[in-house]
Amino acid sequence: MDKSEIRVTLVGNPNVGKSTVFNALTGLKQHTGNWAGKTVSNAQGEYIRNNKKITIFDLPGTYSLMAHSEEERAARSFIAFEKTDVTVVVCDASCLERNLILALQTMEAVPNVVLCVNLIDEAEKKNIAVDVDKLRDNLGIPVIKTAARSKKGLDKLSDAIEYAAEHPREECYRLTYTAEIENAVKAVSPIAEKYFGKILPQRFAALRLIENNTEFVAEMCESAGLSDTQKASLFAEIKDALDNNDINIEKAEDKISSCAVLNAESVCCESVMEKSSRKTRRDRKIDRILTGKFTAAPIMLLMLTVILWITVTGANYPSELLSDMFNFLEDKLAEFFSYVGMPVFINNMLTQGVFRVLAWVVAVMLPPMAIFFPLFTLLEDFGVLPRIAFNLDKFFQKAGACGKQALSMCMSLGCNACGVTGARIIDSSRERLIAIITASMVPCNGKFPTIISLMTIFIIGTGAGIMQNAASALGLALVLTLGIAVTLLCAKLLNATLLKGEPSSFMLELPSYRRPQIGKVIVRSFLDRTLFVLGRAVTVAAPAGLIIWITANVSVNGASLLDICTGFFDPVGRAMGMDGVILFAFILGFPANETVIPIIIMAYSASGALSDMGTAQLAQLLSANGWTTITAICVIIFSLFHFPCSTTCLTIYKETHSIKWTAVSAILPTAVGVILCLLINAAGQLFI
Repeated sequence: MDKSEIRVTLVGNPNVGKSTVFNALTGLKQHTGNWAGKTVSNAQGEYIRNNKKITIFDLPGTYSLMAHSEEERAARSFIAFEKTDVTVVVCDASCLERNLILALQTMEAVPNVVLCVNLIDEAEKKNIAVDVDKLRDNLGIPVIKTAARSKKGLDKLSDAIEYAAEHPREECYRLTYTAEIENAVKAVSPIAEKYFGKILPQRFAALRLIENNTEFVAEMCESAGLSDTQKASLFAEIKDALDNNDINIEKAEDKISSCAVLNAESVCCESVMEKSSRKTRRDRKIDRILTGKFTAAPIMLLMLTVILWITVTGANYPSELLSDMFNFLEDKLAEFFSYVGMPVFINNMLTQGVFRVLAWVVAVMLPPMAIFFPLFTLLEDFGVLPRIAFNLDKFFQKAGACGKQALSMCMSLGCNACGVTGARIIDSSRERLIAIITASMVPCNGKFPTIISLMTIFIIGTGAGIMQNAASALGLALVLTLGIAVTLLCAKLLNATLLKGEPSSFMLELPSYRRPQIGKVIVRSFLDRTLFVLGRAVTVAAPAGLIIWITANVSVNGASLLDICTGFFDPVGRAMGMDGVILFAFILGFPANETVIPIIIMAYSASGALSDMGTAQLAQLLSANGWTTITAICVIIFSLFHFPCSTTCLTIYKETHSIKWTAVSAILPTAVGVILCLLINAAGQLFI
């Protein structure tokens, strides 16, 4: 067989380097991360070899074909029904026994499989030796060892793919089951062949019918084009076949899974040798510290404080540079509009309104995100994030949520919209909704400036230097801790009311500690996260600038719209320990949280446009307008707990396709913020 194009399916457990293999073969820069479930959608790439086009489909990570999540179901359906020329199963050489379960199940589903034993360098560091020749003999399929990060073995893998496509194998290792399962397979196989013989291997189809996985059986019937009458006949024939042979299998899926585990163990016993190594001992020592009962929480808090300190300290200078650059551009833009004869009103609206808000958002958002996201990605690559999820899992379980929410919550630190999309890794739709609804209760980079400014002026005290930045970072860490606590309480509330249900169990892989690839981390975090978030923010910042400027400059009966609106909200604001200006600033700041303080400055100073102030000037302005420590605390609390920004709301709607859940996601944190502010203000009136 001489094919001009070879179609290849790439499948594997999460965190085995599958996407790294994909990137190395195709040259595409697919996002790869060092924690389970990072690949959440199919990717496609191609390359040319020996005048043949090799098209590779990178599937979502899956632990087995007994799918439990949307990603796993997508991978199973593709493997079963797409019928590519070759299926490459990528395994982690350092934990081959677990990975082989998927490989053995895949060999039942498709005839032409190549086993890629990746991370062979990591295995060698742990004194794990894999006998690929023995493995090849036992499985009866091509077995190639690779180290994809350093591009070792990839040429041999490409050769094996091409050879497998041109020389399909008829016989390979076959999973063996208990006598009970084998008898059932024998009874159901003729029926499976009758209905699904053209689309699936007989034995694989029979096993799926025995498991009675209703979802996958429905896919099988749809792919085979069975009518309702044929479906009814199918199920009746299966029941008769089992009854006639006195076969009654309870928990068939569990028994089939157990046999797959035993088969994988048997194969590995002959092919893998492991000795204790210095790296393994080192990893276990680090794990005892990072996941220890008494050490985990303090270390997590310390790491968070350090990351926030680096972000706060490092963002100041580039933010000033960007601000100066945009001020210069604004002046030049205003001069140009004047030169071409544009009316002053329109000129000011475009420059002081649209452009200034747009520039403000970029100058304030870009530097901290460009620092925070690479640091966050380094934690991914190093292997720390799964440990954080492990430490927080017990708290989320008690709240009726999923432990994977810890990962999406970490992503919310950079941007709440990222936390919302990160909830895709949660299998249960109920628990995914809980994660989405509570995503905005963790402070994002957009809320940092407000929180830091008010802490500095009213709580920490003004100053400069390392200690000042360290105090700001520690304050942010404490605010974040409050956000986590409220997130857990709200998750428990949702679990008991709107989203009742039992918490699901999940398998979280704790990967080996690896040295991050610094260059790829910087590029990936900037392109995949920073620019993604900034792009969405910019699209709403421009119209927001227009609205803000109009409210400050358009008057009705001698009063600006801004004054009218702030007066309307003043009684509610006062009850919450704030005032109408502050409350309306949060409403106008809906497109971007970064603009809240500038809007407050604009309203108090009656400047008609957003303006910036130094810390001392801001402190004087706020004090002159009646701010106290209680006011600052209430604003900090409301900054933490209020409706998500427009970017996050849009993302929530796109993820849930529901106005109802988008509304709940906005109402719940706002209700929390209002209640806390009312209580704090009441306590302040009583005791201060």
